[in-house]
Amino acid sequence: MIDLYYAPTPNGWKAAIMLEECGIDYRPNLLRLSDGDQFSPDFLAISPNAKIPAILDHDPAPAWGRDPVPVFESGAILLYLAEKTGRFQPPASDLRGRKEMMEWLFWQVGNQGPMGGQLSHFRNYAPDDQKDYGFNRYLGEYDRNLGVLENRLAGRDWILDDYSIADMLIFPWAFIAKPLGASLDDFPNVAGWRARIKSRPAVQCAIDLNKSDQNRGRHRVDNNSVLFNQSAASLRPRSEESGS
Repeated sequence: MIDLYYAPTPNGWKAAIMLEECGIDYRPNLLRLSDGDQFSPDFLAISPNAKIPAILDHDPAPAWGRDPVPVFESGAILLYLAEKTGRFQPPASDLRGRKEMMEWLFWQVGNQGPMGGQLSHFRNYAPDDQKDYGFNRYLGEYDRNLGVLENRLAGRDWILDDYSIADMLIFPWAFIAKPLGASLDDFPNVAGWRARIKSRPAVQCAIDLNKSDQNRGRHRVDNNSVLFNQSAASLRPRSEESGS
């Protein structure tokens, strides 16, 4: 059994998609981020960055020992699950394939994901009088990353030779292009790839997980100080904050 600590966001979908694709028995634990569930001591012990997703594997491979294995950060989770199951990654003997897999995983967590996240912030959650510069800046970066993806998908169905964790990691932030104020009209390769992944039953199940709990702009900078405007103080134990 794997515990999935999750919220219905693009980053949360990444881990849920992999678990569904692998058919692993897992238990979703919804974190209500607007209420600060991510700052609980129990969750911080698993995810010291106070971000979802995270997993706790109660049945790791023997080499890991008997204790449950916690994993935080979506890229690390997908790599861990690929190693655990032996699926959705090039074989160890395919050094070039594994090199390309690592390149695209790092591209996603270092480029596409952060740019999409900042675009989402200024599109959906920033105060109206502070949107323009941030929105235009990150829309341009999001568009540039779509161009990178469009070029990669020229003449191919998947990021690598076969459907893999690279596709699962990259898909969610392309899936929500329209709500971010972007368009795939100029990116037919990305649009076709997005449609192929979206049609997979495992992906549909992951996207539907706790769908009714999506934020959808309800919690914004101007009405939720727990979810936004965080600092190092957000990670301090509650007893320290109260001075007790």
